Amino acid sequence: MPTECIRLAASLNRDCQCVSVDRNLLREMLARGADGADMIRLVEEERPYLFAETTVFLGQASVDRMADIVAAVERAVALPGWAERALAWAPESARHASAAASVFMGYDFHLGEDGPRLIEINTNAGGGLLNAALAQAQFACCREAAFALPGVRHAPSLEQEFVDMFREEWRAERGAAPLERIAIVDEDPPAQFLYPEFLLFRKLFERHGIASIICDPGELGFAGGRLWRGEERIDLVYNRLTDFGLDAPRNAALRQAWLSGGAVVTPHPRAHALYADKRNLTLLTDAGVLAELGADEATQSVLLSGIPRARRVRRADAEDLWARRRQLFFKPAAGFGGRAAYRGDKVTRRVFEDILGGDYVAQDLVPPSQRRLGTDELPVDLKIDLRNYVYRGSVQMVTARLYQGQTTNFRTPGGGFAPVLTLPRAGGSGA
Repeated sequence: MPTECIRLAASLNRDCQCVSVDRNLLREMLARGADGADMIRLVEEERPYLFAETTVFLGQASVDRMADIVAAVERAVALPGWAERALAWAPESARHASAAASVFMGYDFHLGEDGPRLIEINTNAGGGLLNAALAQAQFACCREAAFALPGVRHAPSLEQEFVDMFREEWRAERGAAPLERIAIVDEDPPAQFLYPEFLLFRKLFERHGIASIICDPGELGFAGGRLWRGEERIDLVYNRLTDFGLDAPRNAALRQAWLSGGAVVTPHPRAHALYADKRNLTLLTDAGVLAELGADEATQSVLLSGIPRARRVRRADAEDLWARRRQLFFKPAAGFGGRAAYRGDKVTRRVFEDILGGDYVAQDLVPPSQRRLGTDELPVDLKIDLRNYVYRGSVQMVTARLYQGQTTNFRTPGGGFAPVLTLPRAGGSGA
């Protein structure tokens, strides 16, 4: 991969301070999207670090490389023996098949010295609609940013693509039947950090002629082979729950609807099992397993070079893992949002014992790249996570999250969601 691509992006992320957010325009877009003044209160007063103060630069070669890794993962998951391997450690609900592919797959990357590396996959990646609004609220005061800004996709086209994605999920399961009502489901929705996005989605669906509700799974019931909230019949569930197998008692009605086909559920347990269980990273980074599954050499090469090696944590390997901990990142198999995940150099003996007793994966550490804010006298370096929003193997949008600490947290002043400005190739150099 061309190193000049990485060097140029790193230089701009370190030195360029002249790209920022037009807060007034962002406020207008959010207020138009849903519930006006209440939306502004939720975002600006209760979630002040939801949106970053700046943007992130990325070379086109890095964008292309991430898309190549996404495509290689898709090819691996499509192999005849993959499902048998992945479902061996999945919950029972994941064995139910669905023609729906699952919306908003999130492929998360760190930008290493030799290019982007895939650190994990998520099946309910939040922030897509928020980032669509944020991308439009940028202004540039330098040549590089001015070149990059025209490449940012306009919110209306992204919003239409998102609606079409949900309709495609419905058509895959129900054909030409009309999609009348979508339920956006999460545990205690108003308490969720991304609740503002739920409001934006409700308005978006309604603008496109689809009734929409936001509800807790405990409000749902299953009767007559269909899913209901009171007298309202639910056709499709936009599932934002982190109970990926739908095993919790409060999710019983939703689980029954999923297993019986009483509602289209997206994302769903099977997609999480096939893609997002952290144990799958051990398959994707094992040359022997990939060869045994029948992956072609090109696919193997992309995966083995594009994903940091991962292996299951076993007590028998405790001594070696402890000795190598500074080069590792420990993740729970069913983890999400950085919860209970640890950089090895931060792990104490007590925490390490918990890791050995849990179901963890140890992944080779790829430190995130950085975006510098502030001045030469008072610089602040924020870490960068890059997220690709993907549907059926196609990348819809690339965004970033800026933060300090071990994992993304939306508590860092100046941090939060940030748009990615893609630098065009210069004379075919890959920059």
